[in-house]
Amino acid sequence: MTSPEPGTALSRLRSAYAQAKTTPAAEAERSLAAIEATSRNHAFITVATPEQVERSLENLDKLATRAGGPQSLPLYGVPMAVKDNIDVQGFPTTNACPAFAYEPEESAHAVEQIVEAGAIVMGKTNLDQFATGLVGVRSPYGFSESVYGQGIVSGGSSSGSALAVATGVVPVALATDTAGSGRVPAALNGIVGIKPTLGLVSTRGLLPACRSIDGITVMSTSVEDGLTVLRTIVGPDPRNPWGRTPAQLAPSQLDAGWRAPRIGLPAESALEFFGDDAMRAAHLAARGSAVETLSATTVPVDLEPFLEAGALLYAGAWVAERLADMGEFFAAHADEVHPVVREIIEGGAQYSAADGFRTQHKLRSLRHAVRPVWDDVDALLIPTIGTTVTMDEIAAEPFAKNATLGHYTHFGNLLDLAAIAIPAGTTSDGRPCSLMLVGPPYSDLTLASIAARLMPAN
Repeated sequence: MTSPEPGTALSRLRSAYAQAKTTPAAEAERSLAAIEATSRNHAFITVATPEQVERSLENLDKLATRAGGPQSLPLYGVPMAVKDNIDVQGFPTTNACPAFAYEPEESAHAVEQIVEAGAIVMGKTNLDQFATGLVGVRSPYGFSESVYGQGIVSGGSSSGSALAVATGVVPVALATDTAGSGRVPAALNGIVGIKPTLGLVSTRGLLPACRSIDGITVMSTSVEDGLTVLRTIVGPDPRNPWGRTPAQLAPSQLDAGWRAPRIGLPAESALEFFGDDAMRAAHLAARGSAVETLSATTVPVDLEPFLEAGALLYAGAWVAERLADMGEFFAAHADEVHPVVREIIEGGAQYSAADGFRTQHKLRSLRHAVRPVWDDVDALLIPTIGTTVTMDEIAAEPFAKNATLGHYTHFGNLLDLAAIAIPAGTTSDGRPCSLMLVGPPYSDLTLASIAARLMPAN
């Protein structure tokens, strides 16, 4: 069994820079060497050239001078990776489809923010093509198993960003999450996946999967590092039609003097582990330990309306939404699209406008049904994944196993919730276990407060 090899924590990197123990140039060089050393996992589609890195370093010097010193830039000299459905000027955007690739005229708003904060973009990471899948194997640019081995898939669609962080190539990365794409690969690679409240991070410059529920997310090896990046990318963007007002993080409901949280727990009988008894045991042990560590008050929560909402994701409006954005390209390049991806997206054509409204109406009623839960709990604590899945299993059942991985994540954006996935040890046979904290919109910092107390600092 292998396991994650975390990169340098941002606090330690900042300290090393302040003490002149390393330089941004040296860290960028180290990151490029690590990309080369781990190239067999196909985490990256495009890697920064030495010339691009040199320009980034020159720009970093200018930013530091203008800001009054490196200490004023929260991401000063931090090597970062960006998922390749997010535009970065100077890098092609492929969406894991060579026929679709183009050169963006400007970077996505979130990328502009990390660069202004001092980050150095080291490359664009691999993904399930058109961000369609939770498995990490639907890419012509190659794919790799989880860092835990055993033939376990790396998870998608943000597979490359997860692998880049889990192998220590970069300490933090940008990813995306529509149906679980930023949480499932985090779970399968033993790292943190932060899915913020929809609309807090601008999606301008993000290629849409389902644009009404798409979000840019953060992957890291610690909650603290992930929050550093999240604080950098959250904020208003006048050019973003999907923004939220106010586009800012709400204060934690727990941190003023810290009170023990109220944790919502589904009945054990309501949890689905797909016959994986080792994962069931690992999860129940992890959640029991979490409740004890937090001195939490536990509140029973009915998980059924959440899962019912998740089941709507591939039942009408949102499959058609994928087709609405990509249908013209698919019609012209059908043979250049991964067959499973093509089948999923072309399936949107079977739904009528009436079907779309029916699913929207159903979702509205389910949002109404779950809203009172947040009067009684600060966070819901559930598995991020109910089991792991191997490459052979995905090959045999690509749709069913994909749904298995999304069982606990599909409902997140549909119900307008915030979520954080955190590692929770391993099963008895060495596979990754992950806990997910879920809360209402604007509960991002409350969830982070809880998550940080469940993870040792790196």
